[in-house]
Amino acid sequence: MEIKKFLDFLPSNFRHEKSFFIQNNLTDLEKLSNLSDSDINEIQRKSQLCTFNNLKKIRTIAIFKKEISISPPEAYLLLHCGIGSIKSLSLSTPYELESKIGRLERILRVKTDADITFGLLKKWIKRAKQICKSF
Repeated sequence: MEIKKFLDFLPSNFRHEKSFFIQNNLTDLEKLSNLSDSDINEIQRKSQLCTFNNLKKIRTIAIFKKEISISPPEAYLLLHCGIGSIKSLSLSTPYELESKIGRLERILRVKTDADITFGLLKKWIKRAKQICKSF
């Protein structure tokens, strides 16, 4: 996936962060996934319209994309379900994730476009566990 498409995926409430990344040539998925908290704080100092939470979400989505090959919409869905790191994904079960996604869909009264199967959830969790063991 090309980074332009990654940035284009971001909803309109990320417009300030997206603009900052484009203006400062921070469009590499590798760079976005390796942002530290101090980097995020520095970005906030340079552009006060960028929020800490949005920057952390972008970093997490980039990490999910890079490390586990989860598409940005799927990663964003995981974030909304309370899965904000590879560690939290590794500690989940497919049943829990399926339940959380279903609950989110019922609360929002929409069906997500992502085709997330039980097998796919198992694959993500397995990959997250492998990554956590390598640390």
